[in-house]
Amino acid sequence: MGKFKITCDEATAICDKNQYGEASFGEKIKLTIHFYKCKICKCYSDQNVTMTKIYNNYSKDKCNKNTCLTSKDKEKIEEAVKEKME
Repeated sequence: MGKFKITCDEATAICDKNQYGEASFGEKIKLTIHFYKCKICKCYSDQNVTMTKIYNNYSKDKCNKNTCLTSKDKEKIEEAVKEKME
């Protein structure tokens, strides 16, 4: 079981990789096991997923590689994040 133990730093790195589909199967298992013991990392992961969904839902029609978000766009995303977190 020791080979499945990871630190919180490793868990957040795997979480970020997983979000972009870059985590291996073994890393996903380690992350799942870590979540059983560490609710803080689980919360980090949940918040990360929520923020990505909000951004992706908003940006899919608004952004492309040649444009950036306007200040108004950023404010809308910030409002959506605050609403989700309440």
